[in-house]
Amino acid sequence: MNEEKKVENNRIEIDLLLEGIHRKYGYDFRNYTNAHIKRRLEYRLKISGCKNYMAMLHKLIYNEVFFNELLLDLSINVSEMFRDPGFYQAARETVIPYLRTYPFIKLWHAGCSAGQEAYSMVIMLKEEGLIDKCQVYATDFNELILAKARDGIYPLDQIKKYTQNYQKAGGKRSFGEYYTADYHSALIRQSLKDRILFTYHNLVSDGVFGEMNIIFCRNVLIYFDQKLQNKVLKLFYDSLVPGGYLCLGTKESLRFSDCSQLFEPVIPDQKIFRKKR
Repeated sequence: MNEEKKVENNRIEIDLLLEGIHRKYGYDFRNYTNAHIKRRLEYRLKISGCKNYMAMLHKLIYNEVFFNELLLDLSINVSEMFRDPGFYQAARETVIPYLRTYPFIKLWHAGCSAGQEAYSMVIMLKEEGLIDKCQVYATDFNELILAKARDGIYPLDQIKKYTQNYQKAGGKRSFGEYYTADYHSALIRQSLKDRILFTYHNLVSDGVFGEMNIIFCRNVLIYFDQKLQNKVLKLFYDSLVPGGYLCLGTKESLRFSDCSQLFEPVIPDQKIFRKKR
C-alpha cells in the first residue's frame, strides 16, 4: 500500500472514530482541527494496546472508563494563572473601568479547563474592589476537569511561575494571600472559590449563555476549524450585552471570521474586542 493510500485510510478511521464518539457519548470533536485531533489520538493509541483506530473505536464503545481517558486527551487542559501577563495588565487598564459603570456584572470564562484563568480574574476583580457586584461563570464540557477547577488545588512547583505572572500582570498584593500551601500543593482560598460558579457547557453543541458583560475564551478557538470558530463566535456575540467585551487568546483572531464586523478591536495585540452596539 502506497503512502498516500495509508494516509487516506488513516483519515477515514479517525473520522469514523470521531463519529462513534459523537453517536455513543454525545461529544462532538468532528470540527476540531486535524492536527489537534491526530496528535491526541496518536498518543492514546500508543499507550492503549490497540492496533489501530478501529480497535480504539470498539474499545471506547464498550468501555466507558477508556472513553473517559480519551476524553481527557481530547480536552484542552493547558493553562496557568495570569497566563500572558500583558493581557491581564491591559484588561485591568481598559476593561475594569467599563465594568465599574454597571451595578451588577456577569463574566463568563468559556473553556475554563482546570480554573486557573478564572481564579486569576477573580483575584483581579477583588483587587479592583468589584468582586462584591460580580457573578463569575466558568464552563467546560469535561466534568472531571470541572471537578479539579472547583477544588482549586495546584502543584506547588507551579506557584513560582504563577507568582511571576501575577507580578507582571500588575498584581497589587502578595500572591501568597490567595492560597494556602502544604508540602506538595497550593489550595486557592475558599473566599475566591465561592465567587465562581463552575458548570457544564459545551461550546460545540450548547446555546446562548446568559447576557454577559465580558466573555473570556482564551486559547480555545485555535483548536477549532473555521466553521466551528464561526459558530462559537456567533454564540459569544449573542451572549454579550451591547458593548460587552470579548477576550481571546494571543494566537486567535476575528480577522477572517464571519463575525469580524460584529466586533470592534479595543486592544488588538492583546485580542480584546468589543461588541458593536
